[in-house]
Amino acid sequence: MLLAEKGNHELLELVQNVSNLVNVHYIRQKQPLGLGHAVLCASRFIGDEPFALLLGDDIIDSNPPCLKQMMDIYDEAQTSVIAAQTVPWEDVSKYGIISPSYLEGKLQYISDLIEKPDREQAPSNMAVIGRYVIEPEIFGILEHCQPGRGGEIQLTDALRILNQRKPMIAYIQQGKRYDVGDKLGYIEATIEFALKRKDLQPHLLAYLKELMKQWM
Repeated sequence: MLLAEKGNHELLELVQNVSNLVNVHYIRQKQPLGLGHAVLCASRFIGDEPFALLLGDDIIDSNPPCLKQMMDIYDEAQTSVIAAQTVPWEDVSKYGIISPSYLEGKLQYISDLIEKPDREQAPSNMAVIGRYVIEPEIFGILEHCQPGRGGEIQLTDALRILNQRKPMIAYIQQGKRYDVGDKLGYIEATIEFALKRKDLQPHLLAYLKELMKQWM
């Protein structure tokens, strides 16, 4: 209303476009009981249909979007799809790790998943990252999951059971991933996405060049 009164039509259009993108429901996880518990909290809004899960500390820049590619794979294979990428072996203990099974064309099926294994126990360096397309059977599994690593309800533990019932697919994502839960990753994402904007790029480049002179 204030933007309309001020005649700031450019910002008004931006705000209206964002607000019309989706209907948003907020659910509060009252205790930090793990990602699996957080997903279970959303079950009543999802119902009995496949759903996408996106973790906010992973940003993936790709065209077409990573999630769109995963949805296309789901439409083809009719089974849950997990985004993955290879990571350095010394970092496998930071991730859920996939044990790959067989290839069917370009589809990499999953044999098993292990939550944050030590390097010696890791079956591969194919790490789960924050994009999933999951079938609704996961909710019944999560309801009966016992606390796992760290005393939390681990989504990985539920996915292992789901995979035993119906083999899932690992999708090696093709875009650039930013871990914005990491301080440096957050800074990199901020700078690189700002450089993609025509309204910010010239001023930001000038600023970065001047900054480099001071530090070199």
